[in-house]
Amino acid sequence: MGFTKEFEVQAHSNTNLQVIHTNELHKAANIIEQYERHLEFERHKIVRVDVEYTNDVGQDQKPALVQLSVGKDHPVLLFQLSAADKNCTRFDNFLADPKYTFAGFSIDGDIEMLGHVGLEIAHFVDIQKEWRVPTATKPLDSLGDVSGILVHDYHKEMKMKITNAEHQRWARMPLTMRHIEYAAKDAYTVYEIWSRITTIQEGLRRAKLEKEHSRKRARSWGDYDY
Repeated sequence: MGFTKEFEVQAHSNTNLQVIHTNELHKAANIIEQYERHLEFERHKIVRVDVEYTNDVGQDQKPALVQLSVGKDHPVLLFQLSAADKNCTRFDNFLADPKYTFAGFSIDGDIEMLGHVGLEIAHFVDIQKEWRVPTATKPLDSLGDVSGILVHDYHKEMKMKITNAEHQRWARMPLTMRHIEYAAKDAYTVYEIWSRITTIQEGLRRAKLEKEHSRKRARSWGDYDY
């Protein structure tokens, strides 16, 4: 049976997220269309993607829920794949479009899990591999480690945990409000992390290029660069 539920989740004191939890193809397609219209005018076309799994074993395990976010001004989509009666073409094509950068955290397992149902993400980044906490002493940073450095406002919210038992019921309907809040906050926080990293990296590159250009101009005028 098809369902669409709308929620409001407080990401932190100043930000409330609109959250759409659905298994309906037309509703998922409608949200994806909103994303596409928004991203068309964005310099960096960043989408947060995360996947929660069914409680099956081995090759029988499949994606249960896919979370997508493109920032606080647009709904967080929680698409219940395990309860969808068939594929959503617009959703599938969106994931496979290389012009979008899908940001995840320890994302390899999610990519493999989507492959179990014939879905592919063409262009993705794994934040856990691409950015390290400068003072880190562990082999790999956790999402809490990274958000604590880069997204202070949301770090307290990301301390919310769900139990192993709760993790085993992503495919069981209805999801609890704790599941909804956890999925929405996770999606939005990781979007914010990669968006900020991207902006900082671009600013550093631009500053470096402008310095190099200034040096070259100074040399061509016979001046010295002190």
